[in-house]
Amino acid sequence: MKPLFYILFFLLSCCQGAAQKHTFSLSKNDFLLDGKPFQIISGELHPARIPKEYWRHRIQMTKAMGCNTIAAYIFWNYHETKEGQFDFKTENRDVAEFIRICQQEGMWVLLRPGPYVCAEWDFGGLPTYLLKYPDIRIRCMDKRYMAATERYISRLAKEIAPLQCVNGGPILMVQVENEYGSYGNDKNYLEALRKGWIKNGIKVPFYTADGATAFMLEAGHIKGTAIGLDSGSSDADFDQAKKADPDVPSFSSETYPGWLTHWYEKWQRPDTNDLKKEMEYLLKNKKSFNLYVVHGGTNFGFTAGANAFSPTQYQPDITSYDYDAPINEQGNATPKYFMLRNMIAKYTDHKIPDIPNPIPAIEIPAVNMKYMTSVWNHLPAPIISVQPKPMEDFGQNQGLMLYRTKLVGHHSGKLKIWEPHDYALVFLNGKFIDTVYRDGGNWTVDLPKTDVDNPILDILVEGMGHINFAQYMIDRKGITERVTLNGMTLMNWQIYPLPMNPEFVTAVANADRGMDDRKGFFFKGNFTLNETGDTYFDLSSYRKGMVYVNGHNLGRHWNVGPQQRLYCPAGWLKKGNNEIIVFDLLQTESKPILAFKTAE
Repeated sequence: MKPLFYILFFLLSCCQGAAQKHTFSLSKNDFLLDGKPFQIISGELHPARIPKEYWRHRIQMTKAMGCNTIAAYIFWNYHETKEGQFDFKTENRDVAEFIRICQQEGMWVLLRPGPYVCAEWDFGGLPTYLLKYPDIRIRCMDKRYMAATERYISRLAKEIAPLQCVNGGPILMVQVENEYGSYGNDKNYLEALRKGWIKNGIKVPFYTADGATAFMLEAGHIKGTAIGLDSGSSDADFDQAKKADPDVPSFSSETYPGWLTHWYEKWQRPDTNDLKKEMEYLLKNKKSFNLYVVHGGTNFGFTAGANAFSPTQYQPDITSYDYDAPINEQGNATPKYFMLRNMIAKYTDHKIPDIPNPIPAIEIPAVNMKYMTSVWNHLPAPIISVQPKPMEDFGQNQGLMLYRTKLVGHHSGKLKIWEPHDYALVFLNGKFIDTVYRDGGNWTVDLPKTDVDNPILDILVEGMGHINFAQYMIDRKGITERVTLNGMTLMNWQIYPLPMNPEFVTAVANADRGMDDRKGFFFKGNFTLNETGDTYFDLSSYRKGMVYVNGHNLGRHWNVGPQQRLYCPAGWLKKGNNEIIVFDLLQTESKPILAFKTAE
């Protein structure tokens, strides 16, 4: 009998350990969890913006503020960086693990998989390989776009379908697209996305999210899905949703406790009185809501996006995605956090846990930096092209691209770049002439006269983030059309791709100290640590470029501000020797770098 006893015991244990399945459904006015009204109190986190070792901490922080749900954007282009090659395992890409941690911490999940998400993320989450097609149309039934979208949905569904609440996971709802009514009105496209998810095993309810205006909801909502309002803060907003679809519930899918910041701006820090008023309304009236964002994280590498609301405007986002959120970039509670925690505690009856301990931070004394080499000493073999071509034509996302041609006919005068995406340095015969910045539409440089018989023109272009919102998202990097000199189109170019990935930068900065007085220098420093911790490297002594620590791209620095310090998580540092590399487009002198415990 003993073997039978152990078999029964084992089977019973397995049953008890199996995750409990739940139903989540939509009534006309309420969200129903297992048939009972359920108020969603959600805080948004983006796993791609948070080091994996901090996922649990940020989820615990969100729960300790009083939330019962985590909303999470999934960035398609973070998981398919090369066409047809998906990565859901390396670094902080294991979204299934993030969702499982949410469940382990007793949190439900609203999944926001796009394919388009906005989120101030590069190209709104869409993969930039789409831009290799000159006539591509996005966010519609373009066959090439839809083929890529279907491949993404099919692959992502394998990660998330087992984690739906009906399968014992924490996912309650899945969003279809994002704020589509602000962009287009192709209902066939939205329906195709919903059917694609259903075909691939998604059984939980869907929702759409749009501004609380009649035209946005008419264009962006599909019948039978819950209505998300970005944001919903009054009876008038929720009445608008009810007019759009009287048969489903609505909620504030993006209530904004902070706001995004662009380069050249001051830090965006909205008045908390407005937030308090909105939250008072939502909590008093038992409205479901999602705080966008409860914690922003960081736009590491080249992941920051940009905004543009006219053909000549360009507003790139800073590297930090602190967002003035309740949980700051380094994961600490702010005064706003405590205000919201107290409000949620006042209006709800569920027990709010204690706040987790903060992540340790360290300071690093001045790191002496040395000039190592110039980008001009490490050019790859050129690609020959009659006209300039953008980065995406060569499979490059951002970084740098050098365009070189011999001047024939005109040798001086009005040089115009059509169009510089996004920041260009112009050189004539190896001499720096001027910079050209995309924003504002002033793309003309005066080329001086030269005595050289065959003058050489070099244009070094930095891509600074694809536009992520509204009508100007088809945003290729580099020189996107042509270059003219006194109206003459310049032909026959040599193009040098420089993707500036960590492998290339580390190899170049450690290769040699070849001298070149043209701008575009690599500086390197080494420092020793007895202990690791989060820190912020201060780049205020440098001008414009990128920073790499132990092979990790921290993001962009630019002395136009407001951001001067770049966040480095403890996991990217190590006891003993550490290496920092700064590439700077404009700086010609090496200066020490310090690191601090805080962002300011």
